[in-house]
Amino acid sequence: MAGNSQRKGAIRKTSKKPSAGSGGRVKRGLEGRGPTPKAEDRPYHKAHKDRARAERASQARPRRRTTSSEAEWVAGRNSVVEVLRAGIPVTGVYVAEGAERDGRLREAFQLAAESGISLLEVTRGELDRMTAGAVHQGLAARLPSYDYAHAADLLDRAAELGEPPLIVALDSVTDPRNLGAVVRSAAAFGAHGVVVPERRAAGMTAAAWKTSAGAAARIPVAQTVNLVRELKSYQSAGCMVIGLDAAGTVALPDLDLADGPLVVVVGSEDKGLARLVAETCDLLVSIPMVNQVESLNAGVAASVALYAISQTRRGVT
Repeated sequence: MAGNSQRKGAIRKTSKKPSAGSGGRVKRGLEGRGPTPKAEDRPYHKAHKDRARAERASQARPRRRTTSSEAEWVAGRNSVVEVLRAGIPVTGVYVAEGAERDGRLREAFQLAAESGISLLEVTRGELDRMTAGAVHQGLAARLPSYDYAHAADLLDRAAELGEPPLIVALDSVTDPRNLGAVVRSAAAFGAHGVVVPERRAAGMTAAAWKTSAGAAARIPVAQTVNLVRELKSYQSAGCMVIGLDAAGTVALPDLDLADGPLVVVVGSEDKGLARLVAETCDLLVSIPMVNQVESLNAGVAASVALYAISQTRRGVT
């Protein structure tokens, strides 16, 4: 009935806590929260995630050791004998059924037996298939995929030997025989390794192995995706990077950096150093020549430079 305050729901009950629009809560709500954080500092912002991803990539750059894409075949009697004589790693020697025995074939059998290399007889058709139709003369050898080092491993090798690093980097050298010659000179004159680009450059093929005269088994060859970035990484590690260039500002005999951590960059014979590579070098060095010879090939240029550097490191003038 009207006016009966005892009936259920007649009196509005209030909460013990203050309502949303009362007292101190309003005052606290009006207090400032400081300046708005930058986008990079907001955990859920795209800029923050991008920065975190970049930091992880720079701090945890993996040492990626690569291998050549697949095994390589050396076909032909003379070629196989030369490979076996040079001590190039071979996983197997394959001879076609009914192949005519001559002096080269018998020598290949003897060299394979002395080196503990397996000798397998296959059909001529099978040998044609394995060598992709090459002229094999009934004899072929299979080389394993080459295990490339990581560029940073070369610095570690120098540290283990207690020596200032000496590294050779090749820029756009596409002839595997030049690569083999550089590897051979690097081993002979105390370098700690050779760096080659992963693309548009020679790799450790049978021709490179043969030219290196077995030195490729004693000195590491590293591959890098980006040569300029790798050179900058060496600079950050304390190495001076010099490029061999006919128009260099310093002649090789006047180089006074040879006894410190050093990276020697050698370009191709026809184009020399690429522009970005040359700009990355701390110094461009020329090899003085008496006659009007335009340039030396990469193998010869590297040999001359490494010999001069080794003489300086030994204290020989």
